[in-house]
Amino acid sequence: MQPTISIPKDWKYPKFWLGQRTKQGLIIGLEYKPVDTQLAYEYGNSWRYTVLPDKHSDEVRHYSDDQIQTLSIAEIQAELQAEIEEHQQQIKVLEQQLIAISGGSTDG
Repeated sequence: MQPTISIPKDWKYPKFWLGQRTKQGLIIGLEYKPVDTQLAYEYGNSWRYTVLPDKHSDEVRHYSDDQIQTLSIAEIQAELQAEIEEHQQQIKVLEQQLIAISGGSTDG
């Protein structure tokens, strides 16, 4: 079963979603700034996105709707292909370690 997030009827829907890859990085959080709040006064009444610019860092950044730039299909494909290749390389290293600890045989 997929988790469901309910958005109150008087709120605007976000332009971007959790897990979306953008030019700024990976969206890992969303925050809404309701009308008549200090956050809305300071940042405007809209969504604010928490973005992880680099998966190898614990640094996060915050952007509003108008600061996020989407990636093209080609850019997303390139990112995904790079991740696949990285994982394939990790699998090869793990397979070599498995062979080494089993005395050269993968039969166990």
